[in-house]
Amino acid sequence: MKYLIILFLIPLLSYSQLRVQGVVKDSQTEKALPFASIKIGDSTKLADIDGRFSIDISENEILTISYTGYKTSAFAPDAKTTFYPIYLQPRTEIKSPDDALTIIKIVARKTQNDPKRKLSSFDFKAHRKLIVTADPSEISTEIDTIIEKPLFGKRRLKLDSTSYKFQRFVSKQHLFATEKVSHYQYDGDNFKETIIGAKMAGFPEPVYEMVGFNLQPLSIYESTYELFGTIYRNPISRHHTENYRYKILDTISINGRDSYAIHFKNVQRNRKNRLEGVIFIDRQNYAIAKAVFRVRSILSITATHEFEYQNQDDLYFPSKLTFKMSKGQKNDNLKLFGETIFFDPESEQTSVTKRRMPSDETYVLSETKISDVRLNQPVKIKKRYIAIEIKDSAIRRDSVFWQRYSEVSDPRESNTYRTLDSIVLRKNIAGKLRFGRKIINGYVPFGPFDFDLRYVLSYNNYEGFRIGIGGVTNDKLSEKYRIDSYTAYGTKDGEFKYSIGASARIGKFSDTWIGYSFTDDVKEIASTTFLIDPRIFKIYDPRPINISTFYNHMTNRAFIRSKIIPKTESLWQLSNSKIDPLFNYGYNPDDRLHRTFTLTMAVVSLQWNPFSDYMQTPKGRIETAKRFPKFTFQYSHTLPKILDNKFIFGKIDFRTEYEKKYHNGQKSALLLEAGYAYGDVPLTHLYNSSPNNLNKDRLLQRITFSGKNSFETMYFNEFFSNKYVIVQFKHGLKRINISGMIKPSPVLVTRMAYGSMDNRQDHLGLDFKTLEKGYFESGIELNRIFNGLGLSGFYRYGPNQLSQLEDNIAVKLNFVLDLGF
Repeated sequence: MKYLIILFLIPLLSYSQLRVQGVVKDSQTEKALPFASIKIGDSTKLADIDGRFSIDISENEILTISYTGYKTSAFAPDAKTTFYPIYLQPRTEIKSPDDALTIIKIVARKTQNDPKRKLSSFDFKAHRKLIVTADPSEISTEIDTIIEKPLFGKRRLKLDSTSYKFQRFVSKQHLFATEKVSHYQYDGDNFKETIIGAKMAGFPEPVYEMVGFNLQPLSIYESTYELFGTIYRNPISRHHTENYRYKILDTISINGRDSYAIHFKNVQRNRKNRLEGVIFIDRQNYAIAKAVFRVRSILSITATHEFEYQNQDDLYFPSKLTFKMSKGQKNDNLKLFGETIFFDPESEQTSVTKRRMPSDETYVLSETKISDVRLNQPVKIKKRYIAIEIKDSAIRRDSVFWQRYSEVSDPRESNTYRTLDSIVLRKNIAGKLRFGRKIINGYVPFGPFDFDLRYVLSYNNYEGFRIGIGGVTNDKLSEKYRIDSYTAYGTKDGEFKYSIGASARIGKFSDTWIGYSFTDDVKEIASTTFLIDPRIFKIYDPRPINISTFYNHMTNRAFIRSKIIPKTESLWQLSNSKIDPLFNYGYNPDDRLHRTFTLTMAVVSLQWNPFSDYMQTPKGRIETAKRFPKFTFQYSHTLPKILDNKFIFGKIDFRTEYEKKYHNGQKSALLLEAGYAYGDVPLTHLYNSSPNNLNKDRLLQRITFSGKNSFETMYFNEFFSNKYVIVQFKHGLKRINISGMIKPSPVLVTRMAYGSMDNRQDHLGLDFKTLEKGYFESGIELNRIFNGLGLSGFYRYGPNQLSQLEDNIAVKLNFVLDLGF
C-alpha cells in the first residue's frame, strides 16, 4: 500500500529562510561530507546526508564545523549572509574505521538492548500524524508568461498562475492529512497493534490499508530494516556488517549520556537504493540512543528514531519516530495505476535559475509520538494471531479523544480537514476510490449490484465465444446477505449456462458465511481446483482458449466459508452433481459402462499462511504482510448411498508456494503440488497436470498465450494420473533496459512432473499416457518486452521427449498487466 501515499506527492525538501544554511565539503574534491558536526556553544548538531545544515543562531555566536579526518573550521555568521559553503582541509585520520566497525559488532551482539529480548512485556500508546504539504515560503507567487507555439498561426502569450494558486492553497491548509492512535502490546512472544482511533481528511471512513501501513519500523534491532515497504540489510545486524562502511564522526550527549555518532553507508555495487545514515551508540551500555536512516534515489527518504533512556531498566525505549519523504536525485519515472509521475532530477549542479514547478516543493511528513509506556507489567493480548486490529469505534472518535493525543500547533491542520471534507464530498472522491477498488478486482459497481467482468466474454475450443453477464450484490443492499448469479451462452455449442446462489454472514470477526447455489455449466476434465483459492480477475485467461474437452455438471451445493482458524481460511462444502462428459468417454469400473453419473461429495479446503501478518478492519480481514511458505490442503470424498451417488472415491490434494526476493532486485519462486485419488475415480475427476500445448503439427500453429503454471510443451489430453507430483522453479532476473520502450524482464523456468495411473483399462474413449518416467521442460520468459507484452520459449526433454525436435519446442506469447501496485 505504499503507492497509495506516493500518489499524493512529487516532492522536494525545503529550508526555512530564518535559519543560517550551509553545506560542508572536502576542500580538495568538493564532495559533500555527510553528517558533519556543527557545534554552537555547548550543543552539537549534525549536517544531513548531503552535508547540508540549517540552524537557528543568535548574534555573535560561533559555529565550529568538524569532521573525522579533517581540520576543524570555525566562523561567526553575519546578518547579511544566509548560506555558507564550508570547505574542510583533510588531515591524518585519528580514529580508524575499524574502531567504528568494532563498536557496531558489539551492538550486534548486545541483544539485551533490544526491548523485546530484555523485557518480559511492555505496552504503550502511539499517535501518528501524517501530512502531505509544502512550505509556502519556498513557492514563487509570480504569475509566469508562457509562449504557445501552435502548428499554424501566430505565437500566443498565456498567463500561468499555477504557482500563485498553489502557494495560496498551501498557505491555508495541507494537501492531505491523516492520524491514528494505536495501542501496542508485547507479552514476551506476540506483538500486536490495536488502532483505537483513526481519521483521514476527506473520508468519513478512512482507507484502512493506508491506516495500517507503517512507514518505518518501531524496532531497529531486527536483522532487516524496512523503510516505506522496501527491506534493507540492517547495518547493526551481525550478518550484514560486511555490506557497510562505518566511520566514527564525533561524541555527543543524548539524554545526558555520551554517545558515539557513527556514520554508515552501504558499499555494495549495483545498489540503486543505498541505505545510509548515523547511529548514536551509548558509550556505557552500547545501546542505540538515536538513529537516522536515509535513502536517496527516485525518492529521498529520511527516517529518524529517538529514544528515551529508562534508568531503572538501563534501556533505551522508543519515544518518537519521524519520517520525511521528498523528491530524490534520479530522473527515473514512477508508474502508478497506469499513469506516470515524472521526477525532475535535483543535484548540486542544477541551475539556480531553473523554473520550478509548484509540486516540486511537496513532501510527506509523518511524526509518531509514544506515550503511556508500561514496562514489565502484565499484558494480555486478545486475538494474538492478528498483527493489526482496527476497532469499529476507531473511526467514530470525538474531538475530546483527539485533543488528548494531538497538539494542533499549525492552523493549517484544522483547515485541512474542513477543506478536504468538502472537496471530497463535492467531487465524490470516496465514490471514485470505491469504484477503482471494484474495477481492480474485476467488478463494475452499479447501485446495489457489482457486475462481474469475468462473465462478459471468453473463448474456448468447445463453446467458442462465451458471452455472459453476472455478478453479486454489494454492501449497499446488505452487509449480511449476498445474492450471486450469472448466465452465459456459447456461440459454438449453442447452449446456455447459468448459476444462482445466496449466502448469509453468521460471523463478522471470523468473516463466516453460509450459503447455497445451483449451477448448470461446463468444466475442464481432470483439472486440479482448490476451492479455497481466492478469486483472481484476469483481463484475459489464456489457457482455456486451447481447451476442447469438458464435462457438463448440474450441481447443488451448500457451503460454509470462514476465517475462524488463525491465519487460515477454510471452506466446507457438500455437493450433488450430475456429470455428463462432453466427449467420447465411458467409465467401466465394475464391468458396467457409465456414460453419465451422479456424485455426492463432501470437500474441505484450507489455505494456511502461518508466516503472514493480518489486519482486522471493520470491513474484514486483510493480509498485510505476505510471507512464505504458504500451504493449501484439500480433502474430498464421495458419500455412498446418498442422493444416488454412483462411485466411492477420495482425493487428497496439497500445494505449497515459496518466494524469496533478493536485495539486488531478483526473485525466486518454488511451487510444489501433489494429488492422490483413490477408489473408483472417473477420468473427469483425475489429474491432467495442466497442459497448455495445442495438438497441431507445426510449431507456428501452436503459438498461443502461456499460462501461469502450465506445462507449455505438454499436449492437451496427453497424460492423465490418479497420483502425481509437480515441481516448478522460477527465477526472475533484473529487468534489462535495452531502450526507452523495450525493457524485458527475464524469468528462467524449470518444471517437472511424476505420476501414475491405477486401473487404466477402466477408462474408455481417450488414448493417453502416464507419467511414471517423469516429464521435464525448461525455458525462459521475456516478460513486459513492450507495454506488458512478452515472449517465452520452452523445451521438452527427458524420457517423454518426442522424436521430432519441433514437437518438443513451444513458443508462447505472454502478457503482464502492470497497474502500478
